Amino acid sequence: MATTEKPVISKYKDRMDKAVAALQDEFGSLRTGRASSSLLDQIRVDAYGSQTPLNQVGAISVPEPRMITINVWDRALVVSVEKAIRASDLGLNPVVDGTTLRLPI
Repeated sequence: MATTEKPVISKYKDRMDKAVAALQDEFGSLRTGRASSSLLDQIRVDAYGSQTPLNQVGAISVPEPRMITINVWDRALVVSVEKAIRASDLGLNPVVDGTTLRLPI
């Protein structure tokens, strides 16, 4: 008789955890009718000579269901943030108002 080996669960657990984490990231960035700040998680801004995540150069909030606002902490980075959002493949057009950027969804 041939013996069958039992699969080693610990061998596959790490791979499944990574797959679930990747799926959660994808679900977080889905574009539904409602704005979500996780939509901007992948955007990097050229700040002080290095690529910095957008959430580290300003405060991101969702004041309305179809609007995202970004309050940039350094006035010199407003243009860089606007360029990074326009260059992303999200199709968003930011409206600049001083140090605040508004993103209508």
